[in-house]
Amino acid sequence: MHNECGIGRSEENLVILQGWSIAKHHALIRAQDEGMFIESTGGRAQVRVNGNAIKEKLGPISSTDIVEIGDYRLRIFSDSGSRVAAPGSIQVPHDGPATDPAPAPAVGAAVATPPASDSTEIATTADAPPDIVVWRERVHASLVKQMDLRRVDVRSLTDAALREKTIELIEAVMDKEYADLPKIINRRMLAKQVLDEAIGLGPLEDLIDDNTVTEIMVNAHDQIYIERSGRIEKSAVHFTNDRAVLSAIERIVAPLGRRIDESSPMVDARLKDGSRVNAIIPPIALRGPSISIRKFAKKKLVGRDLLGYGSINEGMLAFLETAVSERKNIVVTGGTGSGKTTLLNILSNFIPARDRIVTIEDAAELKLVQPNLVALEARPPNLEGKGQVTIRDLVKNALRMRPDRIVVGECRGGETLDMLQAMNTGHEGSLTTAHANSPRDAISRIEVMVLMAGMELPMAVVREQIASAVDMIVHQRRFPCGSRKVTHITEVTGIESGTIQLQDIFHYKVRTHHGADGKVEGTFEATGAIPEFMEELADRGVKIDLSIFRKPAEEY
Repeated sequence: MHNECGIGRSEENLVILQGWSIAKHHALIRAQDEGMFIESTGGRAQVRVNGNAIKEKLGPISSTDIVEIGDYRLRIFSDSGSRVAAPGSIQVPHDGPATDPAPAPAVGAAVATPPASDSTEIATTADAPPDIVVWRERVHASLVKQMDLRRVDVRSLTDAALREKTIELIEAVMDKEYADLPKIINRRMLAKQVLDEAIGLGPLEDLIDDNTVTEIMVNAHDQIYIERSGRIEKSAVHFTNDRAVLSAIERIVAPLGRRIDESSPMVDARLKDGSRVNAIIPPIALRGPSISIRKFAKKKLVGRDLLGYGSINEGMLAFLETAVSERKNIVVTGGTGSGKTTLLNILSNFIPARDRIVTIEDAAELKLVQPNLVALEARPPNLEGKGQVTIRDLVKNALRMRPDRIVVGECRGGETLDMLQAMNTGHEGSLTTAHANSPRDAISRIEVMVLMAGMELPMAVVREQIASAVDMIVHQRRFPCGSRKVTHITEVTGIESGTIQLQDIFHYKVRTHHGADGKVEGTFEATGAIPEFMEELADRGVKIDLSIFRKPAEEY
């Protein structure tokens, strides 16, 4: 007799259920003085009593109540005491719900039965949804065994040859060992999943190919979240185990000459298509290896796409195109995931083809189309702790490469001082990004990052450098609804009484955060201020439409 009865996948439970939606410890039945109570302790499948999902705890439960967990139905019987009897009278199969209810169960037993069909007939094991993850793990293990037996040297094979050889082995394994797969399992899908996990990125392959997915976040092998249209949702796919996640990470970083292990448990990398990857593994990651992939659109984005997404208006786009082409130094700011790098990419494409450009990044993401381009990427230290090349080293070296413009993917530290120096010494029209919550906050962030260079400069000197170097700040924000808007285009006008002066040229005025479609609603407006450098451009013969700077009220 027991006071508690655990339900879940783990063998520690008295009632063991199977399935990808069942957690190791999914529910718990407790015997109390008032009667039997059931608690939900985790898992994808909801715990329902008589069709109603329970949040935490419910009771007392009677023998007439139907408890549903995934594809299982349970009934709970209790005696007059306060103990739960072990379910010795029923056996739950490993790969599906129980096929037929047991005869008179022991007092206090939790009895698991399959759901009834519309005709009230009891479903058979073959009718129950099989756990394809279990089969994937079995076939994968057999594949590895076959590779070992045949002594396949994967390092000597090209990617195409390895893929062809692996497909051949998977087909042989499935024909020989798994010819009697349940009919409900899609054989082709199972073979593809095994192939992806063996030589690819496992379940991430389909997510990477899905153009609607913009970000992939692997919290644990069985918990993957994705971002679609700016909103985060949980994905139905997951890895077989932690080892499969580690293998995927290694396949990403190995071709780039980077490493990840216990001594270096974090790494920044990129996929072949330029998507940015960050991975972190135990002992730093407590729940298992974690991967974050920020995808970039396969279609090259241009300025008109910003209009299509509602991120900017015509006047703002025309102004930014003029500012970039006329060599104004711009810092793109915003929070994490606000789209800074994407916006930087679009702005960079406004640079004239005649200019020589040097791009500097931690992990290469920018995709510029200009012919006279040199792309540089930072490098972490090797196993001996040597050979590191930092962003700051690259910025210093770029000054010797005769660039017309320098584009730094992101300023995070001391390289900000070198970037400001470059902007002040004949490299006008340079671009970079920085994390900040507003244009004014961006100035404070730049000040702090300059001090990180360790030069011990007086704050007055730092501010003079910033005011002299930076012409404009373009701030982008990601709203809770998932939409991204350029909320400020701000000019740096100089320094007065020790304070850097800013003036907004354009801003986004929010009307409501809850529009008809659940998205933020507002208008892009000019403030009426005309940038100080417009007069200089007019003197040089640059044609400017000053009407774009007119405040909305002045249009009437």
